[in-house]
Amino acid sequence: MSHLSSIGFPVNTGQDFQSLANKLYERGERIKATNGFYIRFADNSGAELYFQENQNKEIIGMNPHFRGKGKMKVCLTNAVKREGSEMDGAFHGWADPTEDNNPDTGMYPFVFDVPDFYSLENIKFPFTTTVQISAFAHELSLYENEQDFNAKQNEKMKFAPESFIPSGLFSPGGQTTEPPEANGIFTGRILEVEEKMNVFTKEKFYWFLVKTLGGEFDVVSDIKLISQPPKVGGIASGSFWLSGRLVS
Repeated sequence: MSHLSSIGFPVNTGQDFQSLANKLYERGERIKATNGFYIRFADNSGAELYFQENQNKEIIGMNPHFRGKGKMKVCLTNAVKREGSEMDGAFHGWADPTEDNNPDTGMYPFVFDVPDFYSLENIKFPFTTTVQISAFAHELSLYENEQDFNAKQNEKMKFAPESFIPSGLFSPGGQTTEPPEANGIFTGRILEVEEKMNVFTKEKFYWFLVKTLGGEFDVVSDIKLISQPPKVGGIASGSFWLSGRLVS
């Protein structure tokens, strides 16, 4: 299971990736960036791949995303550079600020990766915007309802049915992580559910819209990760990689 299998792309080896890239690269939309181009392949299921082409017209990387319904108000505070590729990037921000461009009024800080980061220009921080965030499940537990969730929690440490921990900002020992990672641990209420099919690969995956502390996330998951289908009205809890795109 991987971020790719979470949106219906069964890639297990470097050869699988090369084969996928060869098939989808020419079908993508070219997006101008400051240091090259992003080639965006958009499947009708909502699954997206962003290939990275540098100024020498070489493919140097690729990131997945899911185009969903979730919306979240975020006050961006700074950009986060990545070491993996010169075209990778992320934003640090505060969730759901009560005052525009004032991060101190936000609920909590967190980081999300951005698949088309270097196509965005002239952002002056702090900057409040609307973000669509897809949460790719690493670990996932589902509960029938709030009562079921509360009954199965650890007695020593209980979480609210809507909670968020910005786990990418610190290590298990409590030290600050540098650079911060686009990871989060959250619990939320399932508002919508759909078993999606990647039109290109014919592989199925789960999508569900989850309302948590600070906003709504589009959760995507490999079907093999969970033993029972998610249900509207249930509770979802787990750890996730966060990929976001600015929608305003």
